[in-house]
Amino acid sequence: MADLFDVAQSAKQSEKAKRIKELETLVKKYQDSYYNGESEISDAEFDALWDELKLLDPTNAVLHKIGADSGNFEKVRHIMPMGSQEKAADPNQFRGWAQKHAYSEYFVEYKLDGASLELQYEKGKLACAVTRGDGITGDDISANAKKMGGVLHELAGSSFTGGVRGEVIMTHEVHKKKYSDKANCRNAANGIMKRKDGKGSDDLMLIAYDAWSVDDTPPFSDEEEKIAWLSSCGFTVVPLKICKSVDDVIVYRASVMEKRKTLGYDIDGLVVKERTINREDALRARPDRQIAFKFSLEEAVSVLRSVEWSKSGGTYTPVAIFDAVELAGTTVQRASLANPDTMRSLGVALGSSIVVVKRGEIIPKIESVVPSDNKTTPIAFPKTCETCGTPLVDEGSRLFCPNKLCKKRVLHQLLKWVRTVDIRDLGETLVTALFDAGKIASITDIYSLTQETLTPFFLNEESIAAEKRSLGAAKVAASIANHRHMNLAVFVAGFDIEGIGETMAEKLVASGFDTLEKMLAATREQFAAVYGFAEKMAHIAVEGIAENAAEMRALVKSGTITLELQSSGAFAGKSFCFTGELLTMKRADAEQLVKKNGGTCKSSVTKDLSYLVTNDKTSGSSKNVKAAKLGIPVIDENEFIKLANT
Repeated sequence: MADLFDVAQSAKQSEKAKRIKELETLVKKYQDSYYNGESEISDAEFDALWDELKLLDPTNAVLHKIGADSGNFEKVRHIMPMGSQEKAADPNQFRGWAQKHAYSEYFVEYKLDGASLELQYEKGKLACAVTRGDGITGDDISANAKKMGGVLHELAGSSFTGGVRGEVIMTHEVHKKKYSDKANCRNAANGIMKRKDGKGSDDLMLIAYDAWSVDDTPPFSDEEEKIAWLSSCGFTVVPLKICKSVDDVIVYRASVMEKRKTLGYDIDGLVVKERTINREDALRARPDRQIAFKFSLEEAVSVLRSVEWSKSGGTYTPVAIFDAVELAGTTVQRASLANPDTMRSLGVALGSSIVVVKRGEIIPKIESVVPSDNKTTPIAFPKTCETCGTPLVDEGSRLFCPNKLCKKRVLHQLLKWVRTVDIRDLGETLVTALFDAGKIASITDIYSLTQETLTPFFLNEESIAAEKRSLGAAKVAASIANHRHMNLAVFVAGFDIEGIGETMAEKLVASGFDTLEKMLAATREQFAAVYGFAEKMAHIAVEGIAENAAEMRALVKSGTITLELQSSGAFAGKSFCFTGELLTMKRADAEQLVKKNGGTCKSSVTKDLSYLVTNDKTSGSSKNVKAAKLGIPVIDENEFIKLANT
């Protein structure tokens, strides 16, 4: 077993090294195409590659090298630093940065989505226009730049000597009228600004956002004065917003996301910095005291139009319906609102402007509400169970029907038991028919079903009168009989206690609640101390177990169910996630093999996963990528079978 684990670890390191090489190649390739005006992928896609490489190999040389221009122009050294910025892709990453950079106020500017350009001035007169290049030297495109809108040949009333940095952009209007064959405005601008013949340069414009004085007494003393000075010289400048807190920055970002589509040019985020001009920090290849707080393909702003209440068993879950938005390449107009507490904390109402997110494999959800002038209406909560008429209970963390005998709750529990225990031949249609006919009303009733009881659900009266035997009924009866032995986690998960699936039940078992009586005797405080549980979930678990305690005990005491605690076996203490097609067995059979050998199965890749099993290790699937990021061994089907037979 140890040898196989070593092999898996070695394979993991090999896969990691291979992925790093792939990422190096891709980052360099897309950097080259970007700096030469032929960008092949979006900023968000490039950032994802960059972030993955940074996670796998933080000191990789590629991460500390800016791109380079084509070499078609004379090279000129920059006056001002033109390094790259640290990035935050979402509010959580920004908060992480802000914890280390607690400013009394945050200066926030649009992050323009174009091409950087440095205008070099001598005593107020334009001497040279230099592209970003490798951050130290760039291409002299002065002849082209002088044709662009917003490039001042002379600074009004100023003898400034130094550099002015701005972004060369193409407006949406110009792109639509003259360059619609180009993928986007940025690609078009990048290509045009570096044409040897200068053709089309007058279709571009520069928006200024930074300046670097070589004089002993610069004409500005802080970031606010810098923007004001640039504007006074006649430059078009980025809007400046001064925020008093981290939360204010996050709210402002959401509001900009909403108005972004109305702007005449592209932006892909915000730049956040302090008031002080920190020249020492600016000289770094990647300044530390400012950050690009980027927008993401995985979030958008929309307007909430209605709320539907999804009924699963006795629980009523709010689902937001909003104006359709594009998220990560898909059209989305529904997202979970989780529960009443979440709705209240968000302050959401019909008509609210909302930030919708869809990150990784997570289903869409509402992250925040954006202040707006929209007319809003409070959301109405259902008051009674639509099935049994019982008043619903609003516990904050859930809205549910408390009636254990509610027909919808009972049927949902029966179906959950069959799925969890894996009685495959007892399908949903048959369970529902048996329930509607009054043949089953509890988990215990499932085990009282006989071939004779089941036969009318497979044969008509004429066939029964002819004493025909139903193979289907026999198969279901046999399947039920074969599912009387299970481990404690499966047993508890089968009772349909909200939030307590097999994985969470396994956490309880692993924490010492490894017998039914220990599970039944546990307190909320004890469950809350288990990793992965919180006070609310612990409360629901204790309450749900207590509600089902009588039937749990009766099933075990009567011998109807035999509990087998799997504390040993080839997979004891190990967890597996399967992805892609298996060749020698069905995935359900592979998962059963794991459980029979004392292991556990997961539906997604998490940091505590032991192995990801796939027959395509080179796939770029999200699970493969995440496993590589987390350093989780990836094994194929043959290696999995060898582990099982150890």
